[in-house]
Amino acid sequence: MYGTIPGVKIVVAGGTGFIGEPLVRRLLALGHEVSVLTRNPDKVPAGRGVKWDGKSQGPWSSVIATADVVINLAGENIADGRWTAERKRQLTDSRTDSARALVAAMKQAKQKRTFINASAVGYYGTRGDEELSEEGSRGTGFLADLTASWEQEAREAEAVSRLVILRFGVVLAGEGGALAKMALPFRLGVGGRVGSGNQWISWIDREDLLRMIEWVIANEAVRGVYNATAPKPVTNREFTAVLARALHRPAIMPAPAFALRLAFGEMADEVLLGGQRVVPSRAVAEGFAFQVPSIEASLRNAFAK
Repeated sequence: MYGTIPGVKIVVAGGTGFIGEPLVRRLLALGHEVSVLTRNPDKVPAGRGVKWDGKSQGPWSSVIATADVVINLAGENIADGRWTAERKRQLTDSRTDSARALVAAMKQAKQKRTFINASAVGYYGTRGDEELSEEGSRGTGFLADLTASWEQEAREAEAVSRLVILRFGVVLAGEGGALAKMALPFRLGVGGRVGSGNQWISWIDREDLLRMIEWVIANEAVRGVYNATAPKPVTNREFTAVLARALHRPAIMPAPAFALRLAFGEMADEVLLGGQRVVPSRAVAEGFAFQVPSIEASLRNAFAK
C-alpha cells in the first residue's frame, strides 16, 4: 500500500457516498485529519462534518484555507432517473457548482495545495473498440459535455494547486454502487448481456481506486489527467458471464436494446448500450500497481463475503 506522512489536513466534498465514505475511513486510519463537506454534518459517519451547500462560499471556506489536500467527489448519481432536461441540469450543476465553489475558496486562501477532482470516462463518449488513453479526444453526448464542463471548472485551480483529475470507470465493490444494480437481475435468475453485449466496460475495483487516490496524495510528481480504470476493460458479454459465475446464477436473459431505450430513454444509449475501452496508461507508466487487475478477481472478492 502506498503510504503518506500522517497528519495531512484533507477536505473531502462528497465524503459520505459509495466512494467517499470508505475513502474518509481509509485516510483517517492512515493518521490524517479529514473534514467532510456536506449538507448534513450530523449524519457524517466518519471524519469531521462541515456544513456547505455545494455552491456558495461560507464558514466552510475557512477549512479549505488550512487544507493540504482537497478532494472533490461531489455530484448527483448519473443513473438515478431518466435524463429529462431538468435532470440533466441537476447532474451538471451539482458537479460544476461544487468544483467552482472549491476553486474559489482555494484562490482566496492563496496557499498551494493538492486538488483532486473526480471526472468520468464518459468524457470519451461512445467509441466502439478504440483503445483510449488519457490522450484520447473528447467524445460527443451528454456525458462528454458534462465531464468536459466539470473538468474545465477544476482546471481553474491550476494556478493555486497541484491539480489531478481522475476519470473514473465503473467502480466495483460488494455493497452498493453500480454493481448492486447489475447483480440484482442475476440474483433473480433473469440476468444476461445488455443489448449486443459487445460494448466495452471500463471498470475499477474500489480498493484500487482508493489506493490510487492515496498514491496521488503521496506523489508530488503526479499531476494532470489520469484514467482511474483497471488495465483490462471487458465487454459487457464478458462481464455478465463472469458476474453470473461469481453469483452462481445463469446468464440467459439478454436485455434487448429497444426495451432499454423505452425504459431509460437517452441514458440507455450512453450508459447501458454505449461504452469506452479506456486504459490507465499514465498511472501504469508512472508506477501505480493494481492489486485487482482482473474482472474475475474483482467480482470474486465482491461476492465472497
